[in-house]
Amino acid sequence: MNGDIKDLTLSDCGRKLIEWADRQMPVLRSIRERFASERPLDGLRIAAGLHITPETAVLMRTLKAAGAELALCASNPLSTRDEICASLVAHEGVAVYARYQEDVETYYAHVESALALDPHILMDDGADLIARQPKGAIIGALEETTTGVIRVRAMERQRLLRFPVIAVNDSPTKRFFDNRYGTGQNTIDGILRSTNTLIAGKTAVVAGYGWVGRGIASRLRGMGAQVIVTEISPHLAIEALMEGYRVLPIMEAVREADLIVTATGNTQIVSTEHLPHLKDGVLLCNSGHFDVEIDVKALREAAISRTSVRPNTEEYVLASGQRVFLLAEGRLIGQAAAEASPASVMDMSFANQALATEWLVKHHEKLDAIVYEVPPEIDEFIARLKLESLGVRIDKPSSAQLAYANAWNEGT
Repeated sequence: MNGDIKDLTLSDCGRKLIEWADRQMPVLRSIRERFASERPLDGLRIAAGLHITPETAVLMRTLKAAGAELALCASNPLSTRDEICASLVAHEGVAVYARYQEDVETYYAHVESALALDPHILMDDGADLIARQPKGAIIGALEETTTGVIRVRAMERQRLLRFPVIAVNDSPTKRFFDNRYGTGQNTIDGILRSTNTLIAGKTAVVAGYGWVGRGIASRLRGMGAQVIVTEISPHLAIEALMEGYRVLPIMEAVREADLIVTATGNTQIVSTEHLPHLKDGVLLCNSGHFDVEIDVKALREAAISRTSVRPNTEEYVLASGQRVFLLAEGRLIGQAAAEASPASVMDMSFANQALATEWLVKHHEKLDAIVYEVPPEIDEFIARLKLESLGVRIDKPSSAQLAYANAWNEGT
């Protein structure tokens, strides 16, 4: 073998990609080194439903080094990398139930296959495993993404949770960086790969101004787009306005849009009522976890023709003659049409997963069946490790500053 990519097996191609990601994930590597020595997950079974990417494989390596037995399924049919699946099975000893572009029936059959491990811990991205509330040995779960946290918090309100769930997504080192910088970048990457369009000069509508929406909006503006934000939260709408974006109701915004990106975690953001008002040639895509933000069924029913014009780009022609270009079937564009978040960002997100899993194992007997935040000391530790890996130093408060901060003072 001369090292040429064409001479490599599928699993060897995957291993090269995993190694590339591993080199860019120093925080997770340092955790893995300790885990390999201490084995904090010895004897535990983990079923994970995640985007199967090189970065996810680095997390699987870390959990495996800690002693866990693993079963992995996909959290989206279009984000699975077959070469990563092959490498995890051949080289990492991970049971994988997934393949690229699997149909919905197969996707959920694979979810059940992962759960057949009779896991102690669920590691989820979108809550498809958690929502099944499997009985057995489960001591708790972790949820990676905004949409999944919305689901498990709804289950908590309805008193449906049977075990504690840690909202990894809500950790600052996850949502501030992965959601804003990682998803912000991979969304634009997916749009460009799907369309090769020029962003500059376009009017772009971003539906939702959470951390993902913030990241998308800033990048679109940085590339020369005129950005309009739509929101239901008055606080977030004010923030978007103060950041210099136009804020409009979505019915008004779509009339101007050359590009629409949904990033709300909710359903029917672009629906039947909006279709007649879309500009001819509009690009329509979703950055939320589930393919519910754009009413694809309504679009298909309204169309008189549907044609694939590029990879991950379909042209729908409406009876009025309007052309609507739907990207990545309305699924999350950054995962389905691009390569997800960069490894250097996922380094922090998956460090949260690894350390929160260890914390859950240590404390589960004292936890109720509710949603918990990642302990702030874990999040700060991850941030400090990341800074160290980047060669960045920060100040420490002096003893006088600590005393002042912790004391009650009458005045200056």
